[in-house]
Amino acid sequence: MTPGSNLPLNTVGVTVDVAAPVRLDVSGLLLAADGKVRSDADFIFYNQPSGPGVSYRSGGGAAPDSITVDTGALPSGIERIVVTASPDAAGQTFQGIEPTATVRDAASGAVIATFTPPQLGAETALVVVEVYLRGGVWKVRAVGQGYANGLAGIATDFGVSVDEEPAAAPAAPAAPPMPPAPPAPAASHPVSPWLGGPAPAAAAPAAPPAPAAAPPGAGKINLDKGRVSLQKNQTVSLVKGGRPLLSQVKMGLGWEPAFRGADIDLDASVIAYGPQRNHIDSCYFGKLSILGGAIKHSGDNLTGEGAGDDEVIVVDLGRLPAEATGLVFTVNSFSGQKFTEVAKAYCRLIDAASGEELVRFDLTGAEPQTGVMMAKLIKQFSGEWEMTAMGDFVKSRTVRGMVKPASQAL
Repeated sequence: MTPGSNLPLNTVGVTVDVAAPVRLDVSGLLLAADGKVRSDADFIFYNQPSGPGVSYRSGGGAAPDSITVDTGALPSGIERIVVTASPDAAGQTFQGIEPTATVRDAASGAVIATFTPPQLGAETALVVVEVYLRGGVWKVRAVGQGYANGLAGIATDFGVSVDEEPAAAPAAPAAPPMPPAPPAPAASHPVSPWLGGPAPAAAAPAAPPAPAAAPPGAGKINLDKGRVSLQKNQTVSLVKGGRPLLSQVKMGLGWEPAFRGADIDLDASVIAYGPQRNHIDSCYFGKLSILGGAIKHSGDNLTGEGAGDDEVIVVDLGRLPAEATGLVFTVNSFSGQKFTEVAKAYCRLIDAASGEELVRFDLTGAEPQTGVMMAKLIKQFSGEWEMTAMGDFVKSRTVRGMVKPASQAL
């Protein structure tokens, strides 16, 4: 399998073995329709090896750890099981030790599919594959989404509140405090045993801090603390270690239908502007490459199915012409469907070389409009780029109708 690909399951029970050259901690999370866990009982791992419809088996270091899913025994309302992995050694990344997931028929052991996430680097935790329900059919999808901030990054994304120990008095002035991650809709979960407690062979490392998030009105932050989750109108400088991140990046945009069984045909685009907000060109499903190939589009997605990126736009920041100083990423509904019919719309900026997710923005509101400006990248006089979360709705079914409002928003 390749990242984002999926297969229907013709069996009720599947086992996912996750193997690597080093020992891994493998876990399974049961997620409801909102993409969140319901309680600690939905974490299946070495200290809690069984739950409703999902079980964990340790390979003891000599064989792969595995997660088995019995789709017929899952509780009502559970629509997705994600299988995660992280190196057992504290601080170790996946660089050079890419894991391989083997999906098997739980009854016969027959191999259904295999998946090895490509180009891993600084990731210390990984969502490897997911088993999910779509249109009444259970499927398996290759994901390969990495987190440079360990299991805490995965926990935050799936609705777990990670409480940290109080820090010792700093030698230098501390940065402004970061707000806790938003709790799951049903309830806030305390520190899960999934993030701590002794493993069978050794003590598990302490959970790293959750992804950096700028508090409302806090202004610009950078990537020094790892992956950043933005709220509307917040800005992050694409600088790490004091140096501009002048490399190839990907903007992944995704969405889900708000109503089960419905397809949602949206179109992601990027509009390039000059220093005077002058329109240079637009990259969309009808024009997949602009600016000499410095910006490329992955192509049109007609359904919005699945939890991964629906459309991806690749931007080579180093190859952009000097006059291209502003990029606005938009999503439109050519068929006329409104964003009130869309759920879980998001955009995320990814380092194309390492596959590391750098910045994420989840659209939390919706308006009965056919277009939305998701985010913008602006080049500063210093040469660095900044990304700002937008989430502004526009009445437009095509990227052409977004050119003027996007220019005004720069």
